[in-house]
Amino acid sequence: MSITNARKQEVIQEFATQKNDTGSPEVQVAVLTERISNLTSHLGDHKKDFHSRRGLLMLVSRRRRLLDYLKKTNEGRYGKLIERLGLRR
Repeated sequence: MSITNARKQEVIQEFATQKNDTGSPEVQVAVLTERISNLTSHLGDHKKDFHSRRGLLMLVSRRRRLLDYLKKTNEGRYGKLIERLGLRR
């Protein structure tokens, strides 16, 4: 259900804008997207897990806020990121 450290490092390396970059919006959104996909598959099996569902909604809203910030500051980076992640909007 949770993201492993190895997978998290792979995602960070893939979306980092510079060396040792963990705080850029691109990296944060990519890590959140990985966690959201894992949690979504978990909820497919465990339909009545409402505590995890609440956590999923919180992650989605955090990702949405980061994407809104990125769109407001740099629309080009926003467009590239949602294209790479395959997100709608």
